[in-house]
Amino acid sequence: MKGNMNQMMKQVKKMQEQMMKAQEELGEKKIEGTAGGGVVTATVNGHRKLLDIQIKPEAVDPEDVEMLQDLIIAAVNDAMSQAEELANKDLGKFTGGMNIPGLF
Repeated sequence: MKGNMNQMMKQVKKMQEQMMKAQEELGEKKIEGTAGGGVVTATVNGHRKLLDIQIKPEAVDPEDVEMLQDLIIAAVNDAMSQAEELANKDLGKFTGGMNIPGLF
């Protein structure tokens, strides 16, 4: 019985190490979201942190700042959604698809 418990603890520790490595790797991945046919591009990492916003000059209309704001929001939301899908895919193999609060 004790041998089984030790073996199980080793497996849990190995899985935790693999999860931590996968989370670190997510932080290094860059995901781009776009809006307006690519006039606004938002780049986030796998931890869903905004890294960069690119706005092409043709997206800037002083008469319609509201549209530019909407494009930025859309691009960021697109990137965040893709980052969430990536995290679920990369870390879901460890959780069996369960959403564990605070994990990602």
